[in-house]
Amino acid sequence: MTNFVEELRWRGMLHDIMPNTEEKLNEGMTSGYIGFDPTADSLHVGHLTQIMTLIHFQRAGHKPFALVGGATGMVGDPSGKSDERNLQTPEMVEHNLAGMKQQLAKFLTFEDAGNGAVMVNNADWFKNMNFLDFIRDVGKHITVNYMMAKDSVKKRLEGDTGMSFTEFCYQLVQGYDFYYLWKNHNCMVQMGGSDQWGNIVTGTELIRRKDQGTAYAITTQLIKKADGTKFGKTESGAIWLDAEKTSPYKFYQFWLNASDDDVKKWIRIFTLKTKDEIEALEAQHDTAPHTRILQKALAEDITVKTHSEEALETAIKTSEFLFGNGSLEFLKSLTAAQVLEMFEGIPQFEISKTELENGIDATTLLAEKSTVASSKGEAKKLIQGGGVSVNKEKIAEIGQLFNSSNLINNQFIVVQKGKKNYFLIVAK
Repeated sequence: MTNFVEELRWRGMLHDIMPNTEEKLNEGMTSGYIGFDPTADSLHVGHLTQIMTLIHFQRAGHKPFALVGGATGMVGDPSGKSDERNLQTPEMVEHNLAGMKQQLAKFLTFEDAGNGAVMVNNADWFKNMNFLDFIRDVGKHITVNYMMAKDSVKKRLEGDTGMSFTEFCYQLVQGYDFYYLWKNHNCMVQMGGSDQWGNIVTGTELIRRKDQGTAYAITTQLIKKADGTKFGKTESGAIWLDAEKTSPYKFYQFWLNASDDDVKKWIRIFTLKTKDEIEALEAQHDTAPHTRILQKALAEDITVKTHSEEALETAIKTSEFLFGNGSLEFLKSLTAAQVLEMFEGIPQFEISKTELENGIDATTLLAEKSTVASSKGEAKKLIQGGGVSVNKEKIAEIGQLFNSSNLINNQFIVVQKGKKNYFLIVAK
């Protein structure tokens, strides 16, 4: 056993903790849980704080329960939301649950060891409970005054949109989850983000009022970026844990692009590195910040944990190709889908393979078949100044011809203007 709360504390993760929780955990192995609502078929980096909390909980010798909200996912948690979420069908929820279960299994040890992780679905205990049973057996124990005092309720009632009865009941539903797990699985602690404090405490209160029992609560800090933008969001949207939604390369780049202020916090939260290891990396980083030692350590660690060693290797080679002296052989080793994914977001142009049979001269390729140059005159200047490459080789002369032999994987031509401006020509 190790001190779980102290682990969260030095990592800068701890936000709120109910009195006597740390003492209870230090008595011996304790069961605790975190809930995940299946609002999508993949978790995203915003969920990683809670995943890491469960990992630390298990590593400290405790038994983690991951609750997937097959029931609560059909209602929608109002915490931190200004508008009511769209309700999901049972089929959508089931589809999302399957994806989440697969991902959680990558992070937690589910083998039936003494403190092996357990996954539970609250639909299993709500599916046979009717409305009258719920308001009689659960609703009577929590007053409307108590529920109205919650920040998540007050903020919505003060706003323009108000709050539906459905969302108003959410804290009772989550409270009953805690009661059920406490009663049937001896779950003594519920954990979550700081925005969940009100819902979690409702659970401890229900346990106290319904069965005169004692339960505990811990919340973690909500992650914010130093520049004020939302953590886990980029121009292209959320950073997902599913490789089909966010490629391992983009996932790796997200962490690699962290600011120095952010990375010093994030490496404590999103890796299992010890305090000594982190402080040693920080000392190295501070002597040469441009080498981005902390960012690389964080990006490598979390990419392997979320995807695999092979995915990390591909992500690094992709980065080297785009931003360094990467090999063309690497590009040839990728599938067409991987190449298109790698160049997603950069200008792409189509040409016909028929056109290539007779060859296309360099200036036509740059100025007419693509927008690498705004005119043939600019294309000539670029070529003469050695400022443009095709497939990682400088264009030797203005009249140089390109044909089907120049296609990578019989489909692609990669044009590079300067160091970082790429263009992809796709032959069809």
